Amino acid sequence: MPSAPLRTSPQAAAASRDRGDACPGALRLHSAHDGALARVRVPGGVLGLRQARALGDAARELGDGELHLTSRGNVQLRGLADTCGADLAAALTAAGLLPSPAHERVRNVVASPLSGLDGAGLRDVRPWLVALDAALCASDAARELSGRFLFALDDGRADVAGLGADVTLRATADGGALLGLGAGGEALRVSGEDAPRAALIAAETFLEVARTSGTNAWRVRELALSEGALLDRVRDALSAGGVDCARQPLDPVGAARVPAPGVTGDTLAVHAPLGRLTAPQWRELTSVAAGSPLGELRLTPWRGVVVPVPGLDSAGASQALGRLGATGLVTDADSPWLRVGACIGRPGCAKSLADVRADAARALPEATPGGLPLYWSGCARRCGHPPGDRIDAVAVADGGYRLSAAGPGRDDGGAVALDDPARLEAALAAITP
Repeated sequence: MPSAPLRTSPQAAAASRDRGDACPGALRLHSAHDGALARVRVPGGVLGLRQARALGDAARELGDGELHLTSRGNVQLRGLADTCGADLAAALTAAGLLPSPAHERVRNVVASPLSGLDGAGLRDVRPWLVALDAALCASDAARELSGRFLFALDDGRADVAGLGADVTLRATADGGALLGLGAGGEALRVSGEDAPRAALIAAETFLEVARTSGTNAWRVRELALSEGALLDRVRDALSAGGVDCARQPLDPVGAARVPAPGVTGDTLAVHAPLGRLTAPQWRELTSVAAGSPLGELRLTPWRGVVVPVPGLDSAGASQALGRLGATGLVTDADSPWLRVGACIGRPGCAKSLADVRADAARALPEATPGGLPLYWSGCARRCGHPPGDRIDAVAVADGGYRLSAAGPGRDDGGAVALDDPARLEAALAAITP
């Protein structure tokens, strides 16, 4: 079937890129105010013990000793020496964390963290994860994806389907999958067996459209296409590749069902305040994982860690959770830390206007229970902010912060000033919903 001509859409957040993506990786270090920064992609957030220990060793021997979790379940190492690149690459390669140096920045895949562990999903997406990662690393075309392009594999529980991924696979009750693109309202139904290959074909089609349109866009939302035009192109590419597919409406996704800290069945879950994991915390996490038959950790896109512990009785699970809590990790499902995030701020970022992490910690008792997530940013770039509705606290040049409700379809017309983080509660109450 011939492809329909591309049509522009006034609603599209189009962008024309005249340069390559400078997103950092494990081999392309970023120069930050506190030293070099490496971003290690961890598809699906899944780490074996050898990989987890290698990351901890690299942080201790080459960086500031800490691991910093990202909103995609990846890991950043900070405070690195500019000359450590070869040593870091060797350590990550030996641990199996760099299966393809040419693809290391494009292995951005989030997956339902509890998939296959608690019986709540429609399928275990781990086979999809393994197959998609292998297909990505084998694709010459995929090397050109931006380091910002994101895949999401949702096992049907609707936890990662709302993270704004460029290509999303949602498991269906009949064993199939729905392939969605960006925030579009339609999807392509494919078989569960074809799902990983379909996701790769969708990404490769996006690259071709971005190239031929002259935009060289990095994300699906940056393509100025009418609704469904990219989906038509992907449908044609899937058919040409022998993948059966059919269009259907895509149900909207509500709030993400984030794994709550605590013991749930055969899993332990904890949250890392502001995504920061100290060396003692990481050692305790790997120690708990070492006592499990699976011997793995799963990093979540909400800056948490899930440890599968099948076979561990309730007493043993409670004891292990207590050990993790003693290191400062959040084990309480009602902790206000679950709603609070921040960029790195000062002194790590030269562009930051404030020590946002210290201010976030100081204002924690004032965070309104049950309200919107609160994200502290050192400048107007709002690096690392979560998708969806939230409250933005953005540092301003003359000191203090500007608070506003943010998210899809919102503007900050009801913004208020915050001159002292200790007065956060009153400022939150004054924000226009």
